[in-house]
Amino acid sequence: MDSIPVLTIEDVAHIDAVLQDYLEKSESDLTVIIDKGGNVISQFGDLEVMDVTVIAALAAGSFAATKELARRIGEIEFNALYHQGNGSHIFMNSVDEDTIMITVFGSQTTVGLVRFYSTSAAHGLAAVLKSLREKANPGFQFDSSDLNNDQLFDKN
Repeated sequence: MDSIPVLTIEDVAHIDAVLQDYLEKSESDLTVIIDKGGNVISQFGDLEVMDVTVIAALAAGSFAATKELARRIGEIEFNALYHQGNGSHIFMNSVDEDTIMITVFGSQTTVGLVRFYSTSAAHGLAAVLKSLREKANPGFQFDSSDLNNDQLFDKN
């Protein structure tokens, strides 16, 4: 899992702009971006809707559990999960290989609207996160296959 580098004020503003646009279009209450370990990367919207830290940890666990369910039916992974409540609902979708977007919404909108706009928001966020990861490691990539046994042990 790639780590998220330290975010600058400009990085946070860029992510927040994507999230704000998504919330307005989807008519949702809150969105949270987490890594698959359950760490909060960013959040935007009505923060009184839920305890973000607990929901992030539970969402990461839910994605991990459903990955195994997907594997059992021949899928690699489910890229979206939806939980319907009586008043509030949660939609979770993959942003990229390492990141999940959680959206909380009520009866003022529909899961179809949330799902529709989550796709473009996820693509926008994935591009931002990719550029941040590349900026954190410019040009240096290490792969263990770059080494061979002769390089590890000097035989002289």
